[in-house]
Amino acid sequence: QVQPVESGGGVVQVGGSLRLSCAASGRAFSGYAMGWFRQAPGKGKEREFVAAISRRGVSTSYADSVKGRFTISRDDDKNTVTLQMTSLKPEDTAVYYCAADFWGAGGSDLHDYEYWGQGTQVTVSS
Repeated sequence: QVQPVESGGGVVQVGGSLRLSCAASGRAFSGYAMGWFRQAPGKGKEREFVAAISRRGVSTSYADSVKGRFTISRDDDKNTVTLQMTSLKPEDTAVYYCAADFWGAGGSDLHDYEYWGQGTQVTVSS
């Protein structure tokens, strides 16, 4: 079992960059695929997939809306996952969640992820 804890959120201007980190306490971190999801403000907004990385970082996947702008990476020695975000847009404003999927492939379905962090707010101002 792991417990993800996100950090690095904040307020940034349009076109700026931000780096989110997720530290996962617990054992066997390398056995988890890790993902980032986000939930925009407003009633009815669902949590949506942003990026994922497979166990040992063999493969990554991204939502079309962030492809080419965001990069996910992991460091199994430090039990951390990072989301580097560049060229930020107002529509990237959301609470960003880190999630862990035990022995998963790193997919986009949030229901595959068993463990979730509390989230970190990212606000992109114009």
